[in-house]
This record gives sequence, structure tokens and C-alpha cells, in this order.
Amino acid sequence: MQFEKLIKGNLLKRYKRFLADIILEDGTFITAHVPNSGAMTSCIEDNCEVWVTFHDNPKRKLKYTLELTKMGENLICTNTGVANKIAIEAIENGVIKELQGYSSLKPEQKYGQNSRIDILLENENQKCYVEVKSVSLKIEDNLAFPDAVTSRGTKHLNELSCMVQEGHRAVMLYIVQRTDDLPFRLACEIDKKYCEAFSEVTKKGVEVLVYQSNITLEKIEIKKYIDFKL
Repeated sequence: MQFEKLIKGNLLKRYKRFLADIILEDGTFITAHVPNSGAMTSCIEDNCEVWVTFHDNPKRKLKYTLELTKMGENLICTNTGVANKIAIEAIENGVIKELQGYSSLKPEQKYGQNSRIDILLENENQKCYVEVKSVSLKIEDNLAFPDAVTSRGTKHLNELSCMVQEGHRAVMLYIVQRTDDLPFRLACEIDKKYCEAFSEVTKKGVEVLVYQSNITLEKIEIKKYIDFKL
């Protein structure tokens, strides 16, 4: 996925979860939308380098969107909505080998108890429900998920399990949106209930895939599979 023109700046502060005050390189002060409801631990700090996009849409209250941050030498895509886009792109381009062989790909399809599955893959013989999660948390020498308690994430795990019980395939797809070359694990110290649900549903047949992104100031794309042992 190609980024729209990125504009560099430095973060002053993030607040109210979805707002960030930023000084651009030319000295302009802006408030940007932060498309990330998580804690953003380890991927943002005061005065860190950031990149935003500008959107001249009269319906938007905030014209700028926070897209990337830099921590140390690593770029991080903090826009969680990007994970779905690059996952779809990677499936269509054959990069995610485990999700090939389907004739139809539909995003955001209703299923379960008033939920939407991120990606529904179908062929004549099978439906495959794919839930996508963006990973941006680093804990010591590991990448991890979630970065905050997520009852919604736990609900998604249980609904994937229900799809398996109905005879369908169900996949939990974690997309790492930072360039650190590190192993992945669950952050059970942050959300014990999520980990317990994960353990239960994977025993019942929910599959798990973890893929790493490659990020530059021009584009982001899925790069490689990360081995993850249950």
C-alpha cells in the first residue's frame, strides 16, 4: 500500500486517545486525528518523530491524520485501519500462502452476534472467516498483543470459535505494523481474559497467523511470516 504524501513533524502530546498536537518541520502547529484506540505503549512518546497525511475534506474537523511514528531506528504504523488494507492486498497478491485458494474476498461482512468479520473468503466448498489485529506493542524483546484490555477482541475470538463449530474455517491474523525484527507473543499481563479465550478457541480449531510488515516513508506492505507457537 502506497502512502499518500507524508509530512514530517514532532509530537508534542497525544490526548483524549484520538488527538495529537504536532509541530511540523516548517514550524506549523497542528492537531491531528489519531486512528488508534489502544494505549500505544512503546510506539509513541513526547517529541518523537511522526508523519501525518493531509486531507482537504470539508466534512473533516481535523485535516491531518497521524500515520507513522519512529522509536529508535524503527518505524511504526500507528493507523490501525491500515492492517486490514495490507492484509487484503497480501491475500490478493498471494503473499499470505495460508489464505489462498478462495474465489471470493469480501471485507466487513456481518456475522455472529451483531459483529463484522474483517475478511470473508469463500469458494464452492468452504467459508473462511479472518479477523485482523494490528500489532504495535513492544515489551522488552518481544512484539505483543493486545496493548490494552480488549473485551471486543475477546468477543471476536469467541465468535471465530462459533464459526469453527458451524463447520467453517476461522483465522486470527495478527499484522505487526512496526519494523522491529522480534518474536511475537500475547500480552497476558495486560489482558488475562483475552489470553484465556485465545487458549480455549485455538484448542477448538481457530487458526493463528502472524505476519510482519515492511514500512518505509513511501509504502507499507506485508513482508514475512513470523513463527508463533501456541
